[in-house]
Amino acid sequence: MTRVNQTAAARNGAAGGTARVRRREPERSKRDILAAATAEFAAKGLAGARVDQIAKRARINKRMLYQYFGDKEALWLAALEAAYENMRREERLLDVATMSPREGMAALMRFNFEYCSGHPEFISLLNNENLHKAKYLKKSKRVRELYSPLLSLISDLLGRGQKSGVFRPGVDPVDLYLTIASLGYFYFSNIHTLSTIFGRDLGARASRSHQAELFVDVILRFLAP
Repeated sequence: MTRVNQTAAARNGAAGGTARVRRREPERSKRDILAAATAEFAAKGLAGARVDQIAKRARINKRMLYQYFGDKEALWLAALEAAYENMRREERLLDVATMSPREGMAALMRFNFEYCSGHPEFISLLNNENLHKAKYLKKSKRVRELYSPLLSLISDLLGRGQKSGVFRPGVDPVDLYLTIASLGYFYFSNIHTLSTIFGRDLGARASRSHQAELFVDVILRFLAP
């Protein structure tokens, strides 16, 4: 390759690299905005959060925020959807389908409990959206779609468990999921008041581990034939 060709190739490579950076930039900016919005909304709720502060947290121009997401309510919904998507994404890493029914169900329950423990912002977002009676979540098709694979997974575990004789028949997958989710959600959404009332540090690692295993035992006993 001649020096002229090498120079041209270098320029083209540099231009291509620049183009790739430019293509990535909007996605990175959106992720930064969503992360900042999640933190701001979790701390102050939809009503208390300010777009100026979200833009400041994300280190972007407020005009760019509006360009990508529209108004504050649209950003709130995007943050909610991202929170649900992140939970389901991590949940899929469990590969529950390859486990035995009891192991898979226990893993699913532990994950739900530990996720609530490690993501207090998720609890805060849900609490705030419930104050609005799911006004914004009702506009989302994406969140409903995220739960179809989960319910199929629970149905598969129940079906395999019934065939092998470790689970009783007649358990509705939605009922079971509501029970599993409610255990972790209640514990962490009320952890401060409950710790005060009972004089226990329910946020301590030992308390969390004990409660997680207790919940697993409760559900597995409920499912036993």
